[in-house]
Amino acid sequence: MKLIHLPIFALLVSSILCQYDYDPFFSYYDRASLAGSPYPICSVECDCPLNFPTAMYCNHRKLKTIPMVPAQIKYLYLQNNQLDSIPNGAFENATGLLWLVLDDNQINSENVGKNAFSKLKSLQRLYINHNNLTDVVRSLPKSLVQLKLASNKISKIGNSLKGLENLTTLILFDNNLNEVGGSLSSLKSLTYLDLSLNKLTKLPDDPPAAIEMFYINHNKINNIPKDYFNKMNILQYLRMSYNELTDEGIPEKVFNITSLIELDLAFNELKSIPLVNENLENLYLQANKIDKFTLNSFCRITSPTDFSKIKHLRLDGNNITRRSLPNEMSQCLRVAGDISVDF
Repeated sequence: MKLIHLPIFALLVSSILCQYDYDPFFSYYDRASLAGSPYPICSVECDCPLNFPTAMYCNHRKLKTIPMVPAQIKYLYLQNNQLDSIPNGAFENATGLLWLVLDDNQINSENVGKNAFSKLKSLQRLYINHNNLTDVVRSLPKSLVQLKLASNKISKIGNSLKGLENLTTLILFDNNLNEVGGSLSSLKSLTYLDLSLNKLTKLPDDPPAAIEMFYINHNKINNIPKDYFNKMNILQYLRMSYNELTDEGIPEKVFNITSLIELDLAFNELKSIPLVNENLENLYLQANKIDKFTLNSFCRITSPTDFSKIKHLRLDGNNITRRSLPNEMSQCLRVAGDISVDF
């Protein structure tokens, strides 16, 4: 008889546990009431892994409204749904959120509550890429470190970013911005700024001094103010390809930046190689109108210890051929392993 009783008892226990695992009507309120339950508290529409109880995965669920978020949740994934709004009280219970991902929905600015994010005092990362926003969301917490709003329809920033002194990353790639003005001036910790694929005709006023990576490709910028980069003492990567830059719009020493490692000026209207700092390692000038190779753009002095650090130089798609390269080039560009020109 003992051999019969044990399997039956195990089957009963298994069936009891399984109803908690798969019953769609067993909400997180019911789970919370179970003393000693091994299950994390979770909204019934989502999934909260046992090995990651502070995360709630609600992505790819065809959700049209934001589900109730339990208080212990710190990482909330709501991407790839059908959300079109963020009500003021959407995250009222989960004020300890650290990450909030809302990518690939249908959220528009008119349906975002004025105080939708104001209670999230610990929020560090907010991603609302690929939505229908026309403005930068408001009432953002000062704790924010990363804000990604790529591929929306944002046409203005206004004062929405004011006071975000901890923000290090701002992505506004692929929007409808035609002017930024001084809206970024208070972002004292900003190191990574991407304004590519917009409609900007001028660079931002008073850019943050802490920027290390500045991407502003695919815009309509035709000039750079004198001494524009002087305050950016740690700028390393500057990408301004696919703009309308001309020789007349570039001050003589504007790119003489000692910290700069990479400079991308491809697909512009330049007729000459701009002066760059000897520390620059990567220079992209393809598809301009350059017809002369000027060594003094790279080296003001050539000696055993003074030479250009250029490793990669692209000049293809210009009016320069290999035959037009000067013989003394090797003394200046000693470490260049890749120089691309037309034959």
